Parts: sequence; structure tokens; C-alpha cells
Amino acid sequence: MPHMLARAALPLLRRMDAERAHLVALRALRLGLAGAGAAPDSPRLAVQALGQHFTNPLGLAAGFDKDAVALRGLARLGFGFIEAGTVTPRPQPGNPRPRIFRLPADGAVINRLGFNNAGLAAFVRHLATAPRGVPLGANVGLNRDGADAERDYPALVAAVAPHVAYVVVNVSSPNTPGLRDLQAAPRLAGILAAIRRRVPVAPPLLVKLAPDLAAGDLPGIVAACLDTGVAGLVVSNTTLARPAGLRGRHAGEGGGLSGAPLFAPATAMLAEVARLAAGRLTLIGVGGVADGRQALAKLRAGASLVQIYTGFALHGPALLPRLKRELLAAMDAAGFATITDAIGSGL
Repeated sequence: MPHMLARAALPLLRRMDAERAHLVALRALRLGLAGAGAAPDSPRLAVQALGQHFTNPLGLAAGFDKDAVALRGLARLGFGFIEAGTVTPRPQPGNPRPRIFRLPADGAVINRLGFNNAGLAAFVRHLATAPRGVPLGANVGLNRDGADAERDYPALVAAVAPHVAYVVVNVSSPNTPGLRDLQAAPRLAGILAAIRRRVPVAPPLLVKLAPDLAAGDLPGIVAACLDTGVAGLVVSNTTLARPAGLRGRHAGEGGGLSGAPLFAPATAMLAEVARLAAGRLTLIGVGGVADGRQALAKLRAGASLVQIYTGFALHGPALLPRLKRELLAAMDAAGFATITDAIGSGL
């Protein structure tokens, strides 16, 4: 289905319950019905990061394809990279429905899914048959019940490592009780050390952070990551904050808020992390990107790569070619010949 037909289907999907619409979209992607990127990427968009070549810096964030079932269809859309998951050791249903809420007037979504997924065994089977043309990441997390962080994260990393270009340790989802406590520097250091003992040779390891951390917590977290050989950080996950002025009727729902309201705080946090890391960590910027100027702002704040989620969910596959055109135009306006020229230029 070309992008024109995908756009025609969007009004129907928007009338559906948000989670049902998501499942329909995944099925269409699995069947190859969502189209493909129209043209090769401009060489100006290419970037080297995490030991990989990315034809463009725009990736799909974790949470869209939790079970890695639609990777082939997603890879055809023109993403520079795709992050699957979050996967947990054992299957779990997640939180009761409804658990995804659109705030279209705010360009936002609230979710309290709770790591619903089919478990590690199914995830690895799907990764094993994934296409190899687009760098692939895996995002790993803990089950709600019976979890042991020092046992489970190493086992997850070991299982997915042969199949992916990088692995993200998710200690920042707001929808699993107690998970965000694992971001505290001493606890995080223990988890990362346990991973290194179990998987001494692995793809680059990254940690995904919450945007609600206090600024005073960031130096310790960055130091813990550097001390344990972490390659980078993903900044940031969804927020529990509810900024003033939200207009959506679901604004009071519990869960993590993503999309436009997250852009400013997540980008400010990204810049602070970049200053602390001083070039020693690869950063992936995520949160509220819906146009090329915003993608460039993430790069200028220190990100080498940028992820999208809510914008893609709200606008469909046509978002990607538009983002690339707008990013190139924004680079021209700012005088950047390449993505590498832009990275960290705003610090």
C-alpha cells in the first residue's frame, strides 16, 4: 500500500480504539501493506554511531513493535534504525484495558501498557528472521512479578545479543511498579556490572532514562554508565508529568505521556546529559519529534541518533519522508553540510 493509501486509511484508524488501531497497523506492516521509502537517503543524512552505519539518523523507538513481529515491513518505510521491544523474560498481558489514550489536540499520547509482550522466546525467534539491511536494537525490561534485576537483565541481553546491533536496558518505564528505582546510580551500576559478567562481549549497551529524574541524579547515573562500559543513553522515556494547558479529554489518565509536550523537557535533559558525558557516550534523543527542525534540535543538543514514536503513530508512514526533507532544509538553514556537523553544535 503506497503512502497515499496509508494516509487514506488514517481517518479510519483514528476512529478506532487506540490499541485496536495499533494492532491493525502492525498487521498491515506484517503483510507488507504499508508501503516503502520512496528514494534512497541523501548521503548528507548518514551517520556513524555505535559501530554501525546509519543511512539516516531517524529511528523507530521501542514500544511500537514490542514482539518484533513487523520488522520487515517497518524496515521498508525508510527508518534509519528500528528498536523492538520492550521484551521481558516471561510473557505478560500488561495492564487492564483501556490503556492507550490519544490527545490529538496536544499532539500526544498517554499509555499505561505495562510491558505487554509475548516473552523472550518468541521475541528471539522473530529477531532471528529479521531483515539485516537496517540496524536493529532490542529494548529489554523486567516482568511485573517475580523479577530479579541482576538475574533477568543479563539473561535478556545474552539472548538478544546475537541478533541486534545494540541493546537498551529499560529502567525507566513508568508503568511497571518499582522499575524507575533501578535508575539510582548504585543500583544501576550493580545491574550493569552483572550484565558485563554474564555477557562480556556483547553489542553496544545503552540505558534508557526517565525525563522525570532530578538534575542532581544525572551525574551519578552518567558516571555509573561510564564506569561499567556502557556505550550510550536513550533520553528519554515517557513522563508522568502533566504540563499545564493540555486540552485532550484524556489528559487526566494515568500512565506515561509522550509526544509534543515531552519535546522541551526531554531535549533539555538530553543537553545536560551530553554536557556531563562530554563525548564519551553515544546519545539517542527521543521525545516529541514531529518535524525536521525538532529532529535537528535533538542533534544539536548532543544526540547522534533520533527516535520517533508518537508522531509516527499519529501521522503514519508519510511522516518519514517529510521529516527527512524538513531535516535537510533545517540543516541548510543552519549551515550544516552533514549530520555529523550538527551533533552537539548547540551545547
